[in-house]
Amino acid sequence: MAYQGLAFLFVLSGVVFIHELGHFLVARWCGVRVLAFSIGFGRELFGFNDRRGTRWKFCLVPLGGYVRMLGDADETSGKADHSQIVTEEDRRCAFPTQPVGKRIAIVAAGPLANVIFAILVYAAVFMTVGQPTTAPTVGRVLPGSAAEAAGILPGDRFVEIDGRRITRFEQVRAMTQLSIDRAMRVRVARTGGEVTLSVSPRIVERADRFGSVERTPMMGVLSSGETILYRHGPVSALVSATQMTGGMVRDTFVAISQMVRGMRGSDEIGGPIRIAEISAEAAKAGLLPLITMMAFLSVNLGLINILPIPLLDGGHLLFYAFEAVRGRPLPERVQDIGLKIGVGLVGALMIFATWNDVSRYIHRWLS
Repeated sequence: MAYQGLAFLFVLSGVVFIHELGHFLVARWCGVRVLAFSIGFGRELFGFNDRRGTRWKFCLVPLGGYVRMLGDADETSGKADHSQIVTEEDRRCAFPTQPVGKRIAIVAAGPLANVIFAILVYAAVFMTVGQPTTAPTVGRVLPGSAAEAAGILPGDRFVEIDGRRITRFEQVRAMTQLSIDRAMRVRVARTGGEVTLSVSPRIVERADRFGSVERTPMMGVLSSGETILYRHGPVSALVSATQMTGGMVRDTFVAISQMVRGMRGSDEIGGPIRIAEISAEAAKAGLLPLITMMAFLSVNLGLINILPIPLLDGGHLLFYAFEAVRGRPLPERVQDIGLKIGVGLVGALMIFATWNDVSRYIHRWLS
């Protein structure tokens, strides 16, 4: 349990640090005075002041973090405290008095930093260790599967799925898992030319390693097993890492959309307990799996924060977008109501995710 806790703290603190560092660096670049840079919430455990007066600190509850700037009423940067802005110098350095463009840049820098971090991690791995690639060739077609019904044969090589070029077997799995509600247009190469087929993945219910039941679309093909570890140069590594991260972003939004429409189970949402379990498993596998898992979590943290929910970065950006269009901020009462709604939504999501984690433990214990 102690090992699991340490892995959890390392991973979560790391991605939170990257997120808040994005806010911090762009705030400094815009000339905004940063009062505090915190990993965690609540009572301070330890910290120090830098030469510009920013308090860097670690706090008791390690479930997030914040950058507090001059003029912020609290850690969320959702409301202004004009009592802090006394002199003309304060006006130049306070966050609420900045042009809306600068405020948008500062807020957007957090999620953007998470995505950039993931790209750099994957690029470094692709340059040093290499990118494992499985050839998109069918080794076996499972009897009674969707692939068999569609006419896919052993030896077929996937060329394209729904207009997307296929170069790795991993892409076939990823695109199949996002096709709960529709047939896929699949083009394969075989002896004599290329064939276009329609494949409707079949839903299979199975327990994951945490004991919860997942509804997974399955095509029913196995790869030929041909694996290549391709080591990239700097440019191609960045390109491949960007494409991989972009695919993660796209797939995450597709999955969220499917949950909202009821096509995918919301029990896939995990909270702190699940993150701790996955972190511990990755740490046991070695430093490289732990770092790549941190990159994956970093992308997800950035995407969650960009959702247009008041209290999150996306909610602030939504308010600033209205301000840019109207030429003045939304009424304070409207912002207050929005922040209260945001607190409720984020709180409900945290409770729901934690309940999913607890339910997995109960299911595992009963089985």
